[in-house]
Parts: sequence; structure tokens; C-alpha cells
Amino acid sequence: MLETFFQWLHDTGLAETVRANPLMFPWVESVHVLAITLVVGSIAAVDLRLLGVASRSQPVTRVIHDILPLTWISFTVAVLTGMTLFTSSAVDYAHNGPMQMKMLLLVIAGINMLVFHLVTYRSVGAWDDAPRAPLPVRVAGATSLLLWIGVVVFGRWIGFVSGV
Repeated sequence: MLETFFQWLHDTGLAETVRANPLMFPWVESVHVLAITLVVGSIAAVDLRLLGVASRSQPVTRVIHDILPLTWISFTVAVLTGMTLFTSSAVDYAHNGPMQMKMLLLVIAGINMLVFHLVTYRSVGAWDDAPRAPLPVRVAGATSLLLWIGVVVFGRWIGFVSGV
């Protein structure tokens, strides 16, 4: 069933356009890389605050409030451009080990974010202004940083695996 879906993606007009136009893939990929840079950079800024390494004089809520809109806009652009790139060789990308790892790490990063916002962040009033947040907060920040570094590493590795 998934194989049929990936073949359908591969056969869409969008995929054919990306494959037919020699400039389209590099331009879309460039926008994708820039968007990922903004996603990872903005998330890193928040994570470094959670770790007590950066912006220690700013409340965590302020850092998150100021940065989160940029993160979500950049993430949306990264998803749209990533999906466009994926369609161009969907069947091959679906079987690409680094691509599979990138997707797995993205899912885990999303779960980490949900747990942070639904559980850990609920007590933000107790540690919002503290230069050093409680251990669970720091663990969430460190985990997030490591996961996003992994997303970037495996994302970069995708094109170096045969078949794509």
C-alpha cells in the first residue's frame, strides 16, 4: 500500500515538473536548506536558553514567545519544500536509510516538543526567570538539540546514498 502511494507521488505532475526542469530541484533544495537552517537555529536558541547557556537574563516564556513564530513559519516552508523534493523520487527516497532516519528523528523531536509543552512547560512559572532551569527542562532542551542535529546530519546524508 505504501509502495503504491510512493509511486503515485512519483508520478504526480509536481514530481514530473521537478524532474523535467534542471533548475527546479536545486532552487527548491536551496529554499529547503535555508528554512531548515532557520528552524534549527531558532529551536537551538530556545534550547540553549532551557539549558541556561544563552539568554539567561531573559525569561524562558519571552524567548519562546519571540522565537516560536519564526520557527513555525520556517518549519512550514521546510515541510512544503521537503515534500516537493521527496515527490521527485518518492520511491527511491522511501527506501533511503538516511531519509528514514531523518523522518524518525523528526517524529521523535515532535514527541519531545509535545511532552515539553504539555507536561514540563506547565510549571514554567516556577523557573521562568531562573538562569538555570530544573533538570527535566534541561534534559528536554538537550534532547531537542541532539535530535535536530541528527535531522540535519541525516538530511545532508540523503543525497550521498545510492539510488537517489
